[in-house]
Amino acid sequence: MSLIEIYSNPKITHHLAEEVIESAKLFREKKGRLPILMEVCGSHTMALAKSGIKGKLKEHVRLIAGPGCPVCVTDQKAIDAMIQLSEKSNVILCTFGDMVRVPGSHSSLLKAKTNGSDIKVVYSPFDSIKMAEDHPDKEIIFLGIGFETTIPALVIAVREAETRGLTNFSIWMSTKLVAPVLRALLLSGEVQLDGFLLPGQVSIVTGKQSYRFLSEEFQMPGVITGFEPVQLLSSIRKLLIQLHEGRSEILNDYTYVVKEEGNPVAQHFMEKYLTCHDEEWRGMGMIPESGLILKEKYARFDAKKKFNVSQTPPKKTKCRCGEMIRGVLTPEECVLFNKGCTPTHPIGPCMVSSEGTCAAHFHFMREDK
Repeated sequence: MSLIEIYSNPKITHHLAEEVIESAKLFREKKGRLPILMEVCGSHTMALAKSGIKGKLKEHVRLIAGPGCPVCVTDQKAIDAMIQLSEKSNVILCTFGDMVRVPGSHSSLLKAKTNGSDIKVVYSPFDSIKMAEDHPDKEIIFLGIGFETTIPALVIAVREAETRGLTNFSIWMSTKLVAPVLRALLLSGEVQLDGFLLPGQVSIVTGKQSYRFLSEEFQMPGVITGFEPVQLLSSIRKLLIQLHEGRSEILNDYTYVVKEEGNPVAQHFMEKYLTCHDEEWRGMGMIPESGLILKEKYARFDAKKKFNVSQTPPKKTKCRCGEMIRGVLTPEECVLFNKGCTPTHPIGPCMVSSEGTCAAHFHFMREDK
């Protein structure tokens, strides 16, 4: 059997689910409550919902979605600034697809495109490099949204623009780092947690060592995991075993792609081109050194320095995505969910994004389906 066949095997999945349920029952007998685990990654949120694991375990394990959807955590002011940027003359704005439909205070990139802005949906930052070469009379701006998973590609795009001598290419950096936001969540004390399901994709770059602070500073266990049902259930089981044994270790359950030290080549290029800075997160405000910007040496590729865009306080709505991201609210607790806010008429990014908590809940967990 291939790895994919093994990791999605129904017999193994069923057996692991039963083991998790039995382990969770023991936890409840000892603690008088359900174990509370947070899946950090938005792809994990979608996989847990789509596979039926969240539904199967909902009476036994409380699985909370965390701040791991890059579109969802992008601050509202940043969305408004991106829309303003797209409205500038002589600009072609390049973005990943999820960003297009995220509502700003008064518009969205999709509406801006309808009104005449030149906005292209691309699949890679390198598509925008090609566009800069093909349109030397235009300013090509790529929206740099994402976590450590996508940041290396942004850096290599800058290196490629530098190598090709492009002067009409820049990136609007709105990147986020996982470790600082996890520290901020734990320091806030807003949500009671017993452990983390740690992101597989991000960990390929950062490595297992990047999460040591969870166990060393907060005595919080975590397991790095993949995205197939067997992988997810195995990691939940390993977290519960740690809780029973009173351990708080960081385990790597995704060893065939995640290493202790991560990806040294990707880290090298990130360190060469980027520096940490304070970044605003939707629903969480400013988190110190939780983002990356281009170093001054590469400022000519920094769209925030190249273009003057004002960032004003965003319009307040009834959208509660900020609370979803922090894990203090579930989709069904939002008055807009499946009423004013649906995938065809999203009010907030958690319903827009393919990794959003509300989108996952709407498609796979609604009781009225």
